[in-house]
Amino acid sequence: MTPRSVLASVIACAAVGLCLMSAPAQLASSSTPPDTRVSADNAVESVLAISIDGLNPEALRILGPQGTPHLHAFMASGASTLNARTENELTITLPNHTGMVTGRRVEADTGGHGVTWNDDRRRPATVQAAAGKRVESVFTSISAAGGSTALFASKTKFSLWKRSWPLAIDKTRIQLDNGLLARAVRRDLRDHDRAFRFVHFSLPDSVGHDKGFMSKPYLRSVRQVDALLGGIVAAVESDPQLDAGTATIVTSDHGGLGDSHSDARRFANYRIAFMVAGPGVAVGADLYDLNPDDRRDPGTRRTTYGQSVQPVRNGDLANLTLDLLDLDPVPGSEHNSALGLDVSLAQ
Repeated sequence: MTPRSVLASVIACAAVGLCLMSAPAQLASSSTPPDTRVSADNAVESVLAISIDGLNPEALRILGPQGTPHLHAFMASGASTLNARTENELTITLPNHTGMVTGRRVEADTGGHGVTWNDDRRRPATVQAAAGKRVESVFTSISAAGGSTALFASKTKFSLWKRSWPLAIDKTRIQLDNGLLARAVRRDLRDHDRAFRFVHFSLPDSVGHDKGFMSKPYLRSVRQVDALLGGIVAAVESDPQLDAGTATIVTSDHGGLGDSHSDARRFANYRIAFMVAGPGVAVGADLYDLNPDDRRDPGTRRTTYGQSVQPVRNGDLANLTLDLLDLDPVPGSEHNSALGLDVSLAQ
């Protein structure tokens, strides 16, 4: 029995799947009202989460559908916002990504995961050591349900996750070259049945630090990652089983402007994109419109965790993934722990 079959036998899957538009011609124009139809029901057997490191949403506005056709088509084919938020405490890579997979804030003293550093240090050796307590993740939840998981990252610091959840991540591939990493993802999609894949592309962040965020070289790097995303989407669409059973989430760990993104008080740093696509997801919809009671568009505000109605955050990724797979939230998580982030009109 394949891992996909095992997961299907353990859980009753939610009615969402993948049907992405990868061609620019399919993109609705900005003057066209969103198409909020709900696609036909299909069971989700797999979630593909893609984080584009350092993606400032303003780059998508500047480049437009011609410069980033696949990201714009992705938005047009699902539910999205370009005004989501990072973790409140920090706008750097490892803390925000760890929030994505644990559903926790950063600060350990208030229930967070405790990962405050952004390098390859070996002490603390694990997320659990940083938090001073047991910390579960989307990987452990899916593994416990019988599903296979994989991590594809383009920074070596992500080895922290393999040390933290060694039995729950079945495959770890760390490859600094984003193009080679995308090829490994496409190969894995072809050769393996998995319930969850996390993919991290570093290129915009690397170029941003070297040449400046929102510079011309940075915008070229966003175009390059858009093409890599398009190749992965095409790999999913080329396989009827994957196409029918895979939901995809795209987000980022932080934005950036100028030579840095480390000041968590700057709008350009804490504002990010959050996108979801798949059959069952409202087509061309705004995530705040879909969640009028559970999420509030923060405008330009940074927002705290104490507000009664939260913005969409990158930390929602873990529990949205589990909700799509009809699993319970990550134990001890905070972001979207009530599984209230709606991506479909049929809730």
